[in-house]
Amino acid sequence: MSERSFEELQKELEDVVARLERGDVAVDDAIALFRRGEELYRLCVERLEAAELRIEELAARTAET
Repeated sequence: MSERSFEELQKELEDVVARLERGDVAVDDAIALFRRGEELYRLCVERLEAAELRIEELAARTAET
């Protein structure tokens, strides 16, 4: 299985948040959804930080030339 894109992770996170906000899930399901949401959030932040580093590296290379 290939790595999921940032956009796919973000969409799943939005879906998790929407389900939790509706409040129509059982407590055990809400806990599982919350944990999944935390994981998705962490993955999204990691992707954004990695992208920021790549951009900074490219900008530094461009500035050197």
